[in-house]
Amino acid sequence: MGHLGSIIAILVVGSAITWAGSQESLVAGGLPIFAICAGFSFVVNWLVFIPAYTLQTEKYFDLTGSLTYLSILALSLALVASPEPRAILLAAMIAAWALRLGSFLFLRIHAAGSDGRFDRIKPNFLWFLMAWTLQGLWVLLTMSCALAAITSATPAPLGLPALVGFALWVVGFAVEVTADRQKTAFRADPANRDRFITTGLWAHSRHPNYLGEITLWVGVALVSLPVLSGWSFVTLISPVFVFVLLTRISGIPLLEGRANKKWGDDPEFQAYLARTPRLVPGFSSKR
Repeated sequence: MGHLGSIIAILVVGSAITWAGSQESLVAGGLPIFAICAGFSFVVNWLVFIPAYTLQTEKYFDLTGSLTYLSILALSLALVASPEPRAILLAAMIAAWALRLGSFLFLRIHAAGSDGRFDRIKPNFLWFLMAWTLQGLWVLLTMSCALAAITSATPAPLGLPALVGFALWVVGFAVEVTADRQKTAFRADPANRDRFITTGLWAHSRHPNYLGEITLWVGVALVSLPVLSGWSFVTLISPVFVFVLLTRISGIPLLEGRANKKWGDDPEFQAYLARTPRLVPGFSSKR
């Protein structure tokens, strides 16, 4: 499938999720608020793509992703007019995550000067456009159950699922932030150049930041669950999508492939792989 076909496929998936999430949504201007926000996710990324392609830069890619989350949250709350406590809680959870991760990734790429993932992509108009379109879908899929809950026409009081979900979010957020800070500090030490981290949370999981990411989105889904009904249950694909993306597609497989190329012949690295679980502490290591 060519890049144009991939873009069409991305939009088809986005349309399917938009249709499902819109079935129980409040309406503004004759349109489901969920659908308005879903379309906005793609529009924001396409608008930023124009100067990014013109200037041949990827520096604002990750930052745009975070700003898309924040923009959708602001738009959805404004259109709902009288947000329920659940909607405000979900918006606060996602906003805190987006602000932290967006600033972290932006500062990281600013320090590095470039992102090697885009070296081959940038010069090709359709390929680069596909990356930005895919980011629009990533935002939509990741926050789909929260967006369905925020725009739901059938509110419900906060209860035990919300409490458990928020607790999971706090734990996941704390794990992700701690893991990122530990790795940043490790890399900042010149003595650790060309070495791999095995300390802190990284001694218990080879990818603790991803474990935190998955956990916090499970928490978001639990907070959202009580007000979902009918077709909007499809939006619970959100935590499943995050898990599959990070463990099967662009997260762990990509990073471990790079690590094996760099340190595959290092006995210490092999020992680290053997003793350290891939994701969840306490589970056997799988290479």
